Amino acid sequence: MTFAPTSGAVISEITALGPFFALHTHAPDSKPVEAWVPMSRQLIEARVSAVRGWLAAAGEQPLDAIEVRVAASVTHLGLASRLLSPALAAFVLHGRLLTFGLSDVHWQPVLGGPVPLSVPGTAVSTGTVAPKELTAFLDGPLGELAAAMRPFSLSSHILQGNVASALNGAATMIAAARPELTERTRSTVTLLLDSPPLRDSATTTSNGAFRRRSCCLIYRAAPGHKGSLCGDCVLHRDAGGARGH
Repeated sequence: MTFAPTSGAVISEITALGPFFALHTHAPDSKPVEAWVPMSRQLIEARVSAVRGWLAAAGEQPLDAIEVRVAASVTHLGLASRLLSPALAAFVLHGRLLTFGLSDVHWQPVLGGPVPLSVPGTAVSTGTVAPKELTAFLDGPLGELAAAMRPFSLSSHILQGNVASALNGAATMIAAARPELTERTRSTVTLLLDSPPLRDSATTTSNGAFRRRSCCLIYRAAPGHKGSLCGDCVLHRDAGGARGH
């Protein structure tokens, strides 16, 4: 008889994939202990301001040189990656679903790397789920995260592109760490990209490369808005030029 791994074992296996997957756990309904804070809309908005300052300092520019929506997009992409990566890993590793709301997450909003995350110990589903059920995660915590970005004038096209980019990045890291999961990971990503929340957010170039259909705007944080483009950016020539700002 094959026994399903415990929630703790699933979390440990996810965490072993790397810093973008790492999860701590806490008791449901517990208050965050020192250094941990709830992932509230107010603190997400405060992080946008902190990221704006960090980007200005990195480019040795005044704060006004960094557009607020650029900082908001960078913030959204980073948090979307941290939320989505372990959720994708839970499914491709064991067919399990991570179920939690954004307010259930405890985090340490440090700058300059993947933020530490803690989820309720009950967040891992007790049984396996069908692939289509993973789309609930896109409407759940990621939908709540997108709603927190509304004050910053980010289009839904950019937000969807950020999620698609985060999804592709997570899939690439999983395949690198666990090559035997490559096919399952990619088929899951294809299903999610074809789902209503992400449909038309990305495409594949003639040489098989992933391309989002919007820009995350981070190139605009560099002096003169002349920063490097991300590898999956729509602004690359093979993606057909500038769209979806």
